[in-house]
Amino acid sequence: MYLTEHFTLEEMTLSETAARQDIDNQPDSRALDNLHRLCATLEQVRELVGAPVLVSSGFRSVELNAVIGGSAASAHTEGLAADFNVPGLTPAALARRVADSNLQFDQLILEYDQWVHLSLAAGRPRRQLLTVRKGSGYLPGLV
Repeated sequence: MYLTEHFTLEEMTLSETAARQDIDNQPDSRALDNLHRLCATLEQVRELVGAPVLVSSGFRSVELNAVIGGSAASAHTEGLAADFNVPGLTPAALARRVADSNLQFDQLILEYDQWVHLSLAAGRPRRQLLTVRKGSGYLPGLV
């Protein structure tokens, strides 16, 4: 099922951990509505960078999120967050391009110089920029 032109429900719910541990990782109707919004934003990222967006983690059921050690308050469990990369761009360059655009988001996090996390808000977006590094935790801005 396509959520938008380039993003499917399957890719937004795909999880090797869920498959291995037989965890149901299907969103409820509210999270599915949120995934439509999230994928519309990812379409804007794709247009901004002119290349495909490869999602490594989208929706996570509460059970899956707990198993992988995600935050109990993770926007992934609401269908409001995705971790992704774009071929040909480093995660830092990708994060900077999104941060410098007029795209609306709640949080944009450069995680371990490995991927970009983008989340949406139910209310007014904060456009918060963070960097996470091993040993340093969360740092303000994109560093």
